[in-house]
Amino acid sequence: MDFHPAANIFPLLDDQRLTELAEDIRTNGLREAIKLCGGKIIDGRNRYKACLACDVEPRFEAYGDGDPFAYVWSLNGERRDLTADQRYLMWKDCAEQSDAWQAEQQAIADEANRKRSETQRGVPKSEVLERAAASSGATLPDKRSKQTAAKAAASGTNRGTVERMDQLSRERPDLAEQVKTGEINAAGAIREMKRAKIVETLESTASKEAKAAEGVYDVIVIDPPWQMKKIERDVAPNQVEFDYPTMSEAELAELTVPTADDCHVWVWTTQKFLPMGLRLLDAWGLKYVCTFVWHKPGGFQPIGLPQYNCE
Repeated sequence: MDFHPAANIFPLLDDQRLTELAEDIRTNGLREAIKLCGGKIIDGRNRYKACLACDVEPRFEAYGDGDPFAYVWSLNGERRDLTADQRYLMWKDCAEQSDAWQAEQQAIADEANRKRSETQRGVPKSEVLERAAASSGATLPDKRSKQTAAKAAASGTNRGTVERMDQLSRERPDLAEQVKTGEINAAGAIREMKRAKIVETLESTASKEAKAAEGVYDVIVIDPPWQMKKIERDVAPNQVEFDYPTMSEAELAELTVPTADDCHVWVWTTQKFLPMGLRLLDAWGLKYVCTFVWHKPGGFQPIGLPQYNCE
């Protein structure tokens, strides 16, 4: 038997829990009937599968009228096995399809009203509209607020979840679907989304030709693309890769720095690459003069070391 699209918004039980449900039904019978909407299961998919698994005859009853997507959300929105990210994505799916369903119902009612009015010529227009409204039972589609706070309140989540999952849904709906079904967690999806965007940027950067410097300069500031590695974390800051290609010490040493006589050269480095920076000065034929630091109230925290407070 087919499942209703509204029911399919929520994931089915895993094999172990489905087996446990089948054993319970085998022992105690099917306690709650399976609900049908338009001949499709709208509530009780797991019970139906469990009945088939344990060879128990399923029992059905009609769901009734009303918004099927709102109905499914009311039954499943508070499931404790859902993460906040899953809950919001499922609410979003239910809300969008509910709006579409209500708009369709309104269109059907409007068409019925139009046909009804054509058969009531001679009756005042105001009375025709009153009769149509009274008989259709249709309501206007729910005008849900697009504000983040309203979405968070409606879905029982928070603003951060709404903002992250809205961005994921816009930019990578495939990953949003995997979060919703529990195939990956939200942190992994966000990381993959950022990784793909950075790879695209890197490929674009690598395909461009750098414009060669012409002539010599009295003042030069160099920010070498050190071979750093960012740390992947499941919490903020969610670091992945750099937005530009990096270079090895040998590659940097081969650069020709276009210095004029008495040129001032400023080389930026972090704590880790300070020794390499000093070696590069020799490779470039420069003389070390002094060190200036950029004082930071809170810098990078390397594992097992104090927090860096300057670069």
